[in-house]
Amino acid sequence: MGLMIEYIDGQTPLNEEEKEGLRIPSITTREELDEFEQLNIEKAIQWTFGKKLKAEQVYSEKFIKELHKRMYGEVWKWAGNYRTSEKNIGIKSYLIAIELKQLLDDAIFWHENNTYDPEEMAIKFKHRLVSIHCFANGNGRHSRLMADLIIEKIYDNKFFSWGSANLVKATEARNNYIQAVRKADNNDIQPLIAFAKS
Repeated sequence: MGLMIEYIDGQTPLNEEEKEGLRIPSITTREELDEFEQLNIEKAIQWTFGKKLKAEQVYSEKFIKELHKRMYGEVWKWAGNYRTSEKNIGIKSYLIAIELKQLLDDAIFWHENNTYDPEEMAIKFKHRLVSIHCFANGNGRHSRLMADLIIEKIYDNKFFSWGSANLVKATEARNNYIQAVRKADNNDIQPLIAFAKS
């Protein structure tokens, strides 16, 4: 039967080749996929517990890819590898490594020069990361966890609450989140910062 997914606003569809990377053939629905991915993500979060991470470690290609692999590697064979297909959002796939390097260089500069306060720094990074859309799937969740790790590991603040809701399901909180992301796309980052703290 294969994996049948109904996508909601803001989700990135997988192509057939990417669907073939599913490690658990018994998964056939979005609900089952969400459940297995969430279990994998929780293991990735546990992996971060107690880790002392410096800005140079967090703002590295190695860490970006390792975190994605830990979040999704038990579910998808391509986890931690850059996408090779074009998506409904994000840059051309062949530009991912170049654009990510620019973002990481910018982030280190912002950090060393205190360009932004910690919350704005974390959310600006999250927004640019998800705009690049490095991976075939999971970019939103990955970028939110990156923002959480930046605020907690680098700045010693509490994780963001992200509306205290499940942003994977079609809810009012997800709609508010998507609206805030779209405002950030138009250079208005404040609604996304406010949502992350809500």
